[in-house]
Amino acid sequence: MTSWLPDLAAQRGPRYRAIAEALAEDVQRGALPPGARLPTHRELAWRLKVTVGTVSRAYAEAERRGLIAGEVGRGTFVRAAATPAPLLRLHDEAQPADLVDFAVHRPRAASEGPLLADALAALAGDPELAELMEYQPHAGRDRERAAGAAWIARSGGLAATPGRVVVTASGQHAMAAVLAAITEPGDGLAVEALTYPGIRAAASLLHLKLVPLAIDDEGVLPDALASACRGGRVRALYTLPTLHNPTTAMMPLERRRALAEVARRHQVMLIEDDVYGFLAERPLPALTSLAPEHGFYITATSKSFVPGLRVGYVHCPAALVDDVAAAVRAMTYTAPPLTARIASRWIEDGIADRLVAEKRAEAARRQHAAQRLLPQQSYRTSPGAAHLWLTLPEPWQGEAFAAAARQRGIAVTPAAAFATGRQVPRAVRLCIGTPPSLAAVAHGLARLAELLAAAPEGYLSVV
Repeated sequence: MTSWLPDLAAQRGPRYRAIAEALAEDVQRGALPPGARLPTHRELAWRLKVTVGTVSRAYAEAERRGLIAGEVGRGTFVRAAATPAPLLRLHDEAQPADLVDFAVHRPRAASEGPLLADALAALAGDPELAELMEYQPHAGRDRERAAGAAWIARSGGLAATPGRVVVTASGQHAMAAVLAAITEPGDGLAVEALTYPGIRAAASLLHLKLVPLAIDDEGVLPDALASACRGGRVRALYTLPTLHNPTTAMMPLERRRALAEVARRHQVMLIEDDVYGFLAERPLPALTSLAPEHGFYITATSKSFVPGLRVGYVHCPAALVDDVAAAVRAMTYTAPPLTARIASRWIEDGIADRLVAEKRAEAARRQHAAQRLLPQQSYRTSPGAAHLWLTLPEPWQGEAFAAAARQRGIAVTPAAAFATGRQVPRAVRLCIGTPPSLAAVAHGLARLAELLAAAPEGYLSVV
């Protein structure tokens, strides 16, 4: 363990942020080399004469930036590809008008705007409007829960029961509500070695310990989950088996069965995030359907309908529906009734299916553009996916490539934003579904192809 003690004399702002900034500076100048083990929260707090909570917040901020990674039972380490730059842009930051945004995942359909305008106008004349203006049941109204069950059955192939559906204020909210319902501070949450960054935020908020699991081209390895469970560290597994974010992997049926068996054997809860499942050309049975007594299935309207609706659905084990509803009550009391009503109407009248068909067709067009413009061996994807996993040639690293792409007006997300362990691959995620037009996608991909063929040194020297 290093005897690292940050110099806070020149730092401003809250103490936790000052510690994180000092850590970033020491990583950048090499004082904290890759693999260095940092002092424990308690030890650093004693040295700096601050609270343990302050150090915990500082380490959480450094982990968010991709500088460090915590490993259950071993400690906190400097990542091999650490970078002091924030990895995920904040949405309140001003963005150049001509930026090609491949960073935020947002599949598009041309009819979204007109359809939402019509839905808002119809909502004003809805005979249930007066009821919708009042407080609602925590799990959602019966009509919204039934619509959620129907959507889960259509998009995920799960035989959903309305009474086991809880309506939430987005997929992220669904994740947080499920975790709050089934875990306690200090519990282990197993995640893929590369995973959606939002789960890190939720786990940090609830003081859970992430347990990274090895993955391959088919997703998380069942043996890795079994090994973690034998260590007594795991309460639940969060996974994206369909069109995995960020790698686009499609977990085959046999792998799903093996994971479900491990969950049964070790009494681990499965949290299946299927927000991209609607895009899959040949969807497989939901992981949750293979272990229904151990599984939570989550989907949301942000990807399949429009992000602004902010409606999610979680299908729960029968015995835990009330616990999830109680977590929703504690967080938001209920999902937004007006937007939940719009989502229900779209599911009932077929508009949701129309949007899905448009988004699938648009994703296919954009994948064709990627095939034309990017080197064929440089990326992986799956049929229907609206994102690509771009592997970088040496000596490119993800953060350097993202910085160079930004100079060219292209926003991408480096692998460190998704890494839950110390090892970070040389890769970036490209969300080709996000730019507003196919022309913008083609423009951005052409520029990235040029960048792939260039040596990084020429870009890193630009101030």
